[in-house]
Amino acid sequence: MAVKVGVDIGGTFTDLVLMDEDTDETHIFKLLTDHGRPATAVVEGLRALLDAAKALPADVAHVRHGTTLVTNAVLERRGARTGLITTQGFRDVLQIATEDRYDLYDLHIERPDPIVGRRDVHEIGERMRADGTVLQPLDAGEMEALAGRLRRAGYESVAIALLHSYRNSAHEDELYAFLTERLPDVEISRSSRVSPEIREYVRASTTTVNAYVVPLVKRYLRELEEGLQEAGTAARLLLMLSSGGICTAQTAAAYPVRLIESGPAAGALAAADIAGRAGRQNVLSFDMGGTTAKACLIVGGEPQYTPGLEVARQYRFKAGSGLPLQVRSVDLIEIGAGGGSIATVNELGLVQIGPESSGSEPGPACYGRGGTHPTVTDADLVLGYLNPEFFLGGAMRLDVEAARTAIQTHIAEPLGLTVLQAAEAIRRVVDENMAGAARMYALEHGYEPATFPLIGFGGAGPVHACGVARILGTTQIIVPPDAGVNSAYGLLAAPLAFDFVRSGLGRLAESDWSQVNADLNQMEAEGRALLERSGVAPEDQTVVRLCDLRFAGQGNELSVPAPSGELAEGSAGALTAAFTALYRQLYTHVPGEVALEVVSWRVLVSGRRAPVAGAVAVEPDPTRSRGTRPVYWGASHGWVETEVINRYGLRPGDRLEGPLIVEERESTTVLDPETTLTVDENRNLVADLRPRSGNGPA
Repeated sequence: MAVKVGVDIGGTFTDLVLMDEDTDETHIFKLLTDHGRPATAVVEGLRALLDAAKALPADVAHVRHGTTLVTNAVLERRGARTGLITTQGFRDVLQIATEDRYDLYDLHIERPDPIVGRRDVHEIGERMRADGTVLQPLDAGEMEALAGRLRRAGYESVAIALLHSYRNSAHEDELYAFLTERLPDVEISRSSRVSPEIREYVRASTTTVNAYVVPLVKRYLRELEEGLQEAGTAARLLLMLSSGGICTAQTAAAYPVRLIESGPAAGALAAADIAGRAGRQNVLSFDMGGTTAKACLIVGGEPQYTPGLEVARQYRFKAGSGLPLQVRSVDLIEIGAGGGSIATVNELGLVQIGPESSGSEPGPACYGRGGTHPTVTDADLVLGYLNPEFFLGGAMRLDVEAARTAIQTHIAEPLGLTVLQAAEAIRRVVDENMAGAARMYALEHGYEPATFPLIGFGGAGPVHACGVARILGTTQIIVPPDAGVNSAYGLLAAPLAFDFVRSGLGRLAESDWSQVNADLNQMEAEGRALLERSGVAPEDQTVVRLCDLRFAGQGNELSVPAPSGELAEGSAGALTAAFTALYRQLYTHVPGEVALEVVSWRVLVSGRRAPVAGAVAVEPDPTRSRGTRPVYWGASHGWVETEVINRYGLRPGDRLEGPLIVEERESTTVLDPETTLTVDENRNLVADLRPRSGNGPA
């Protein structure tokens, strides 16, 4: 037997999927995340999966891993003591930032503190011109003095971000070699390797974040590899990138900033695969776990991508309030809370959900692990959505009275409501928040959200998908099998991938096409060589070339596909047409007679994406109905004795009418009284939200 394993560590649960590569038979496992020893939970889950599959540790070919370790380390400031080296005169690059105000009318605007404070920024005399030529070379004596200062400061990690190093990395390379020899125990990150792109502040921010988490990630990966070896497997460890590709553990350890959206990106890949098999090209991916909810637009069968993102925002939904990172990523947006997000009454006397989360320790009040504050999961339990005896397939019993007490104490009494009214308020607020954020996200990308079916997954996604879809105006939701571990399935689908970028600001019409072709060919050759060394045959490799363009004078750019083959003067017309079409879709109006500027050229080289939507962990229980239980469906319906369906007893072609509760081990699908449910050929639950008289093929 040859098996592969996907492992997704979230803020509340760790999800694992084991797949037999020959038969596509799968086994799944879910357990609470151990934040103190995350690697231990992975090994524990792997052993449980091997027992269930009757497989041996030696059968595991590779383990694919997605993790929130990097994001959490930055949010909680648990990284290494880090220093930054900059060009003389640019010590305040992190403090000055972009000088933008993300909210013009907030007099008490807050920004996240830089990862590296001013006292830990060290200048060195050198200067590279904007065209990459040397203005002032490095001085050996000054480098020696710098090494001494860094040694005395006791840094565990150091970032190097010199001016214009994206055009010429010679000074960063020289300084890196010098410091590596004199400070062998210090991790050193170069901006010319981590983020070789234009924009001084964002490049420095990205490099310092990378340096900040390198020691932590290296320790974690070492512990994980040792744990896998102790479990008896020599499986190759691969890590999920924010861009939707996977990389080796060695690459992840050197560039951990690329793992920022590791787990959620896997969910978006799985959603794209599910949508394609269901015959949908455009869908809205809705991933709601225990800590957060994320959305991603799938357009033309592919997730949308972005060349940069933010982490550690002061205000969850305000762009510009966090630390910017030049990291290619699946274009995800955090749209709301997770099942473990805590409900409170704010200073205006309104119910507020999050941003604080109970996580796995202590967890929601109903977990019985010491939590006393009400959460979204507590409200779902009180409303009858969740079965207290069948959470995680019965492996974990939920305490209904503890949930009621938490809601009574912290929400109902302060607002003068009954426990039921307070629970319903929590549910409505979280659904409205998520739908509102998802609507803005779709509109900002030029799409009407009501036209996109919604794919709900994650432990809490199927519980809230129907409510969110109703508010968005979407008429259809799709819930895949094993929805609670969908991101772990996405890890198994992800291809090995590498991305490269070359920045060089200039007018498109004045491009040096011979140099452009040389840069593109060099990046492609480097990517293909890396894939071949990783075992991906040339015929299984895919190359995508992109060009970042903007109108002259603008501060931001858009990425458009570059024509295949050698580029020449005539290629400018195709690039202009692609940019204009995208600009019109996003902003409606296109200014006339304005020259285009090239900011960067990108090359993405990847292996094949493996289909996984057909690989489902089928349970042997054929019984479809589990009886009924009372469920509260809002003031218009009240309590209704609702049929509870065993998902493992459903078969393709089945059709049922709401209200319904569909239970499986890792999640519960909640469908209100106006829905009609069918099961498609891939065993997806497809819910039609239109009035029943109008239901029919979508």
